[in-house]
Amino acid sequence: MMVDEGVHYGERMSDDLGPALAQTLRTLRHERGLSGGTLAERSGVSRAMISRIENGDAQPTASLLGRLSGALGITLSQLIAHAEQDGRRLMRRDEQPTWTDPETGYRRRAVSPTPGGPMELVEVELPAGARVAYPRESYTFTHHLIWVLEGTLAFTEGEVEHRLGPGDCLRLGEPTACAYHNPTPQACRYLVALARRT
Repeated sequence: MMVDEGVHYGERMSDDLGPALAQTLRTLRHERGLSGGTLAERSGVSRAMISRIENGDAQPTASLLGRLSGALGITLSQLIAHAEQDGRRLMRRDEQPTWTDPETGYRRRAVSPTPGGPMELVEVELPAGARVAYPRESYTFTHHLIWVLEGTLAFTEGEVEHRLGPGDCLRLGEPTACAYHNPTPQACRYLVALARRT
């Protein structure tokens, strides 16, 4: 079933990373020899929507990018990192690429200098009341650790909800659909460490 929700219309991508992200999606699809139709079948996102995203005519949400990155065989953090990073070993904070979900305000910072390395670090700020869900495919390729820095995170892993506070660290189990939710009126900030599954 094709899913078209999770986009914003009416203007081109406004995030600084938007144009590079659109180009990266198009490049990765071509590198893998995938047509728009094949990627649509794998991700559950319609071919027309994939075309709009690649042309920068629609702003994809975090959930939608999660479906597309999973179908391309990479993590969301790798997708975002590929859009701006250039193989450097040192990435100053003001140089780290960020991406903001146009729907929830979820802000993701790619901390690691090089995408696709043995380990990646991603800093996330989840606004008050925000909820971001990802399909099982988003967790197929990597092991995840979530370390809460500030606020409260209600993390749903399959049927289980973990309530995490500052300093708490959770290692995810086998790949399953997951959701990040901030049930409080204050922002939540956490770090995600990812290591490639062997």
